[in-house]
Amino acid sequence: MIKYDTILFDLDGTLTEPKKGITRSFQYALKKFGIIEENMEVLLSFIGPPLKSTFINHYGFNEKKAWEAVVYYREYFTEKGMFENEVFLGISEMLHELKGNGKRVLLATSKASIYSDRILEYFNIRAYFDYIVGSNLDGTRAEKNEVISYALSLLDNKDNYTPVMVGDRKHDIIGAQQVGIDSIAVTYGYGLRQELEEAGATHILDTVDELKKFLLD
Repeated sequence: MIKYDTILFDLDGTLTEPKKGITRSFQYALKKFGIIEENMEVLLSFIGPPLKSTFINHYGFNEKKAWEAVVYYREYFTEKGMFENEVFLGISEMLHELKGNGKRVLLATSKASIYSDRILEYFNIRAYFDYIVGSNLDGTRAEKNEVISYALSLLDNKDNYTPVMVGDRKHDIIGAQQVGIDSIAVTYGYGLRQELEEAGATHILDTVDELKKFLLD
């Protein structure tokens, strides 16, 4: 079995359970356009992909309108949404053990870096990460392959590392493939097993305990 020494983690649905904060932020933004979205299944499907793409793909917003929606989303998210969140049980202990065993730990998320950093700090897990990489507030570096590629570029002696991307949605898996690294899909987040299998995940695990054991064995 491959020994991965550099672990890139997605944030929402992989390290944290952000359902309440993200769905409320979307509802707040959509309401500004007269859209009342109460379908929780639809709202949950928005967790993971880039914000602007979600407004365009699901509601037919044009570029300008999508950016307005992103601004509204961030109004609620900055004030309340990012803290309506919790770390999955066992994540803090896993991160502690990974660092104790000499693993490099990076965050690679489509969420804006400024928010990601604050969330990790709020939940007292910031110190476990060598680098925190997310999207930029101006919408650049929003695709997962761009995030992963930039995160890996921050490492020295990259040829000596064996990295893996851990995430719960197809975007994490496809992004890893595009960069040319392995992926671990976790089913305790928001991606269905079928979605993760069809995306071509290298490994699929069901619980935080399984993930910890896999990364440390």
